[in-house]
Amino acid sequence: MRKILPKGAGRFMLVLAALVAAAAGWDSLESSARAAAVEPLEIVTATGSHRLRVEVARTQKEREKGLMFRTSLPEDGGMLFDFREERPVAMWMKNTPLSLDMIFVGRDGRVVSLALGAEPYSERIISSGAPALAVIEVSAGVAERLSVSVGDEVRHSMFRR
Repeated sequence: MRKILPKGAGRFMLVLAALVAAAAGWDSLESSARAAAVEPLEIVTATGSHRLRVEVARTQKEREKGLMFRTSLPEDGGMLFDFREERPVAMWMKNTPLSLDMIFVGRDGRVVSLALGAEPYSERIISSGAPALAVIEVSAGVAERLSVSVGDEVRHSMFRR
């Protein structure tokens, strides 16, 4: 049995199909752009070397957005914030539904301080307590699982060797 569509409906269906295909293309473009921005990072602790895959926030806009609105992170994932100069750093959890660990890192790639289990959505300021070049944000509990401590080494091209 053949259905009769109203005049012009065929064109509408073609346009709709094109829009759906374009949206799927944008989705995969966005996914590949995200994947391209992910970089390897290694943290060397008392329990060994631990590899993570982090998104890198290099611009002011990227640092401001951070992990806001994210509802999940891969177990080996996170975000590395590049502040371009070593200085005291302040972070917060506004619009961030995940509890996070923050690992503050100096220019030499050494952990200078930690903030564990930061409260979701909190506007409380979390300070590095010491000059830091970068912050690594990972899911709450990851820093403890990896045994990250002050003085541990972080390996990434951002840090001088």
